[in-house]
Amino acid sequence: MDFSYSPRTQELQQRVSAFMAEHVYPAEPAYFAEIEANTKAGRRWTPLQLIEGLKAKARAAGLWNLFLPESEYGAGLKNQEYAPLAEIMGAVPWASEVFNCSAPDTGNMEVLVRYGSAEHKKRWLEPLLAGEIRSCFAMTEPKVASSDATNIESSIVRDGDDYVINGHKWYTTNATDPRCKIAIFMGKSDPANPNRHLQQSMILVPMDAPGVKVIRPLPVFGFYGMPDRASEVTFTNVRVPASNMLLGEGRGFEIAQGRLGPGRIHHCMRLIGLAERALERMCRRTSSRVAFGKPVSEQGVTVERIAECRIAIEQARLLTLNAAHRMDTVGNKVAKAEIAMIKVAVPAMACKVVDWAIQAHGGGGTSNDFGLAHAYAMSRVLRLADGPDEVHRQQLGRMELKKYH
Repeated sequence: MDFSYSPRTQELQQRVSAFMAEHVYPAEPAYFAEIEANTKAGRRWTPLQLIEGLKAKARAAGLWNLFLPESEYGAGLKNQEYAPLAEIMGAVPWASEVFNCSAPDTGNMEVLVRYGSAEHKKRWLEPLLAGEIRSCFAMTEPKVASSDATNIESSIVRDGDDYVINGHKWYTTNATDPRCKIAIFMGKSDPANPNRHLQQSMILVPMDAPGVKVIRPLPVFGFYGMPDRASEVTFTNVRVPASNMLLGEGRGFEIAQGRLGPGRIHHCMRLIGLAERALERMCRRTSSRVAFGKPVSEQGVTVERIAECRIAIEQARLLTLNAAHRMDTVGNKVAKAEIAMIKVAVPAMACKVVDWAIQAHGGGGTSNDFGLAHAYAMSRVLRLADGPDEVHRQQLGRMELKKYH
């Protein structure tokens, strides 16, 4: 199996890496300074001028919407071609937005490309592709175990030419962003259907519709706005046109699987880049600090951990490239085992690498002076987002057992 990168991918790798080196890495202190200034001024969720400026530069450089495979709208890269680019962007948690390649917009744009009508594409997809608006995905609910999505209680009820929507959602990513104009909402349109996987539908809900209320942002280990801005949102008797229904009633699970496959692999690609950055910081820090008469990097436990980190990152990268290859060649549905494997393995790898990097930095590692506390929070939450580890392991175990029945 050949995982070597195509000439086009190699050229884009060089361009994205050069852009990161020239524009993104030097801007990291300014990013946190602007957030702090906005927070003190009571403008916490104001779009950052730093990012808006970088977005214009990335678009002018032709490094825009690289994530969309087999589409007239994006770069047309395969998953295997996009993987190393997402990895480079992932080294800085907020960098993906600079290239218009950030969650949850990427997954939502893929839904609109695959399942949206011409009207949906004109009204919502085109502004998203242009980076003019943001979007959110409303699926998880606080009152039920949402790892089993058949538990969701939100309702989508037909009323003449409209649907009436009621529900209480949280971890609705991006909802606090003032540019967030559209939600993809999952709820039950046919709760009595004996097939539990045909009870749910997905529908487009404008965020300015009467009855939509963003209750609060949700912190992750105290970090607000990491980067996808988890939020709690209520929908009370929200009325939208029947034409806002995606694909048709009862097809919510079908859409979810089409959306979550690419979303899961994109998260894993970015986490590999985040882990690489943590390892780099670990190596540089321990090489420059002396303890007990020699550099910390030469202490037995440290050099062993550095070696283990390299092994773990390479394993995760190869597993992710294999999943990307399978998605490209046999499709997301057939590649579900490979997708499940990386969704378990890669966040766990990133958690371990970042944790060891924190340990190598001493007390400073638990602050955010080195970006490691933020990186750990990102890595840890992705053991839950898009399905917790336990669900993916259960799915994998069942698939493995079927081989012997």
